[in-house]
Amino acid sequence: MKTDIMKHTMVKTSLAMLTSAAFMLPVLSWGAQNCDKPNNDFDDLYCLTKVYLEADKELNSSYAKLAKQLNSQQKSTLKRGQLAWIRERNDQCSYNNDEGFFVNMDCATRITTKRVSFLNDRVRECNAGSCRDSRLGE
Repeated sequence: MKTDIMKHTMVKTSLAMLTSAAFMLPVLSWGAQNCDKPNNDFDDLYCLTKVYLEADKELNSSYAKLAKQLNSQQKSTLKRGQLAWIRERNDQCSYNNDEGFFVNMDCATRITTKRVSFLNDRVRECNAGSCRDSRLGE
């Protein structure tokens, strides 16, 4: 069931980002050079999405790096913690109503970069030979 929730959440988030990105394709050449001074909300969304996608890539890399160092029980604990984190991020940074699905990209980026730091801290602990199982589920 948790896997279904995670897949559903990831699909909804991915669809929102892909829809945003597809809409933004005509302004890619402009937006790539002018994120310092976006002209409107759509340009700003494009720039925020680029930053979020990079943070998400770092998150996936950090998660994979940590998972490689863990045994199966620790991986299970980490996965439960990650699923809980995804639900919390989505609750804080997105909502759905009759008008559509909305994501606050600044919120999502901020929370994702905090999670990257958390995962990197766990990687350092494991590299030092002191993986703390109790922290993996956070």
